[in-house]
Amino acid sequence: MTQREDTPVGTVRGPGDSAHEYVFVTQDPEQRVGYGEFVTYRALADGEERAIFGRVSARVPERRYPVGLLAAPGAPPDEIAAMLGYDADLGGTELDAVTATVLGYHDAALGEFVNPRCPPRQGMPVRIAGDAELMAVLGSRRRGEVGSAEVGSLLSRPQGAVPIVLDVRAITSTHLAIIAGTGSGKSYLAGVLLEEMLQPWNRAAVLVIDPHGEYGTLDRLADCEALRGDDGYRPEARIVHPGDIRVKLCSLQRGDFRYLMPEMSERMFHVLEEAIRRLERERRGAWTLDDLLRAVEGSDPTERGEPGMTAFALHWRLKSTFRDATDIFSDHENLRLDDLFAPGRCTVLQLNEVDHRAQQAVVATLLRRLYAARMRTHRGQADEDGADYLPFPVFTLIEEAHNFAPASGDGIATGILKTILGEGRKFGVGVGLISQRPGRLDGDALSQCMTQFLLRIVNPLDQESVSRAVEGVGRDLLRELPALSKGQALMAGRAVNTPVLCRVRQRLTPHGAEDPDAPAAWVEYHRRAAQEEQRKLALPGAAARVTPRSPFRT
Repeated sequence: MTQREDTPVGTVRGPGDSAHEYVFVTQDPEQRVGYGEFVTYRALADGEERAIFGRVSARVPERRYPVGLLAAPGAPPDEIAAMLGYDADLGGTELDAVTATVLGYHDAALGEFVNPRCPPRQGMPVRIAGDAELMAVLGSRRRGEVGSAEVGSLLSRPQGAVPIVLDVRAITSTHLAIIAGTGSGKSYLAGVLLEEMLQPWNRAAVLVIDPHGEYGTLDRLADCEALRGDDGYRPEARIVHPGDIRVKLCSLQRGDFRYLMPEMSERMFHVLEEAIRRLERERRGAWTLDDLLRAVEGSDPTERGEPGMTAFALHWRLKSTFRDATDIFSDHENLRLDDLFAPGRCTVLQLNEVDHRAQQAVVATLLRRLYAARMRTHRGQADEDGADYLPFPVFTLIEEAHNFAPASGDGIATGILKTILGEGRKFGVGVGLISQRPGRLDGDALSQCMTQFLLRIVNPLDQESVSRAVEGVGRDLLRELPALSKGQALMAGRAVNTPVLCRVRQRLTPHGAEDPDAPAAWVEYHRRAAQEEQRKLALPGAAARVTPRSPFRT
């Protein structure tokens, strides 16, 4: 910037279209006052003079060239205008009318902006907010403080000039949503956030639900020098592969059985309920698949005491679903919560080879156990040596959240997710939802995420879903979503003091969700096939035995 930060960049012309806007006129040849830029004017507020912050929301030419000057594309209009003396009084430079939305002055005690509810007077000078000034007011945390997460820098300034530092406490206690279109960088941003949560000054206990196997590269966390602490701390990463996932059968609820066996009739479901009730009385909830199969046979007897046809049919469906089709459901094993969660540990639960209905059951049962464990521990009801003892807050990040909390309501994880989003704060259970299809995500679930990261969204239905669910973000900012580039995000909510456009920083660990390079793979396949063909032809006697052929011929 060639101008000093305290040099006025424009002058107030008057109020804007709404009560919280004003318009100033600027001669800005360097185009410094861009969309989303922060500006200030000084005014008396609550008994003292303060800097009143605003964010640029629109910019239009105040003085336009006559249409006739624009008719010849090969002739520069400004030069013609200068020759004609059209704007010689302005030195050949246009004027622009810039609309700014008033944010207010920053109250350090409250940690937020306070709107003075009085527009600036006509003729008041307007300045571009300084870098240091913005660093002090945009976030409530500073880099390196407990609870800080530096995820990037302000988009309207040079890279790194104004770091965007989020409040991790707000994210984990009031929940998070990362919403973006395909290929916009949502999983990359999630990786950056996870790295920050595993910094020595945070040491979070985090679980990632990974339906597509995109987060496996987080196993490099422990090798990252930038994440190590002076006391010897290094983050721990654990990848739970599909073959290692276990769900104890007796931890499933009745609705889970119905979801996993959609072809089950009402009569079968009645028999199943009777069998489970009997086992809960007799076995106190600790029962196996064989116990359930025997209980089913006894819950639907014929007059001669033999199992009826409904029992036979249900018996077959239970065996095919829970024994023959998968080894996820176990008689005696469950994923241990103390293996999944520990401060300073990031666990990635990979579900990429798991049937989508089984994925629902895995996530639903895990979230129920997690919520119950934190609730019992918080209330002092959990035994310190027990499997449900978790004496620290936890955070769970869920990829493809629209599959686990669909707007259609067809999902067994939706209920527990909405319970955690509504009540988990009291017990230290935080959730982050990541989705590329907000229109398919349950609206109540999305609206309860009080911090939002919004990347490029082009689909009009998805844009409308976001605008209904996200609070505190102006329509002018939401209109910018289709224009965002990859790696740029609108961040709003409890973790920042005001919505900001952010340039996401580079990850410390490799990104695991890159798109495959199909042309390069095709060329490499052709090269190797041709080399193999040449090798065979070079063998002794190959000319008599081998007929040269195209490497693509099968």
